[in-house]
Amino acid sequence: MQFSELRCKDVINIRDCRRLGHICDLEFDPCTGCICKVYVPGCNRLLGFFNCEPNIGIAYKDIKQIGPDIVLVDIRC
Repeated sequence: MQFSELRCKDVINIRDCRRLGHICDLEFDPCTGCICKVYVPGCNRLLGFFNCEPNIGIAYKDIKQIGPDIVLVDIRC
């Protein structure tokens, strides 16, 4: 799967069924080339720029399923 396909999918937390946004960045392990983390934006763009938090990092092990339209993750917020 290419990054352009992955970033179009909604990220949903299965603990509280909250939509976290779309994947905006990836972190790789330089030795193995494997994905370590995916990042989603930390703020809602509708709320404004003043109360934005940094991007939310989600460990790759916390991704439970990647479907055709969504990515299901299990994280504690």
